[in-house]
Amino acid sequence: MATRSSAVLVSGTANTAKLFVAALAFTGAYVGFSAYDTASSAPRPAQTVTLSARDLPITSSLSTRTAQPAKAGKVSVSALPGDTGCVKTFVARSVVVNPDPDRTVMYDWRLARWSADTHTWRSYFVNYAGFVGDKKTVDWRTSISANPGWYRIELTVEGAKTVKSDRFQVSC
Repeated sequence: MATRSSAVLVSGTANTAKLFVAALAFTGAYVGFSAYDTASSAPRPAQTVTLSARDLPITSSLSTRTAQPAKAGKVSVSALPGDTGCVKTFVARSVVVNPDPDRTVMYDWRLARWSADTHTWRSYFVNYAGFVGDKKTVDWRTSISANPGWYRIELTVEGAKTVKSDRFQVSC
């Protein structure tokens, strides 16, 4: 029995040694090839990419609107004239009524973009503010740059229901 055990032990050790030598050879070849590839590689020439953009009008009636008077419970949106290229600036206005004039009322503006994938409105930009007093006409300027799609602006006042503007489309 002792001879059979020692024969198995010797053949197992030989197999282990062969596998170890093969692993070392593979690792050495890989490292050598990587070093050769790194040493022989020259920097690739720079490739010039030219980007172009077209200025298309906003396909909503926002481009013809002037500043809308602010009203409580309604968000009015106007496009500012004079934007060039693919940047469009919008002004949202509303009146916020503070139920407790002695305390600060907090509110936030959200620019939401329609997601065709999920069929939901997703927040694109958010801005937080607040004031103390009876009521205040609030406005918010936001810009959309080279991102066509459907948008709306939402105003959420602490302790009140969210007010949403009509949707509008931006194309560029």
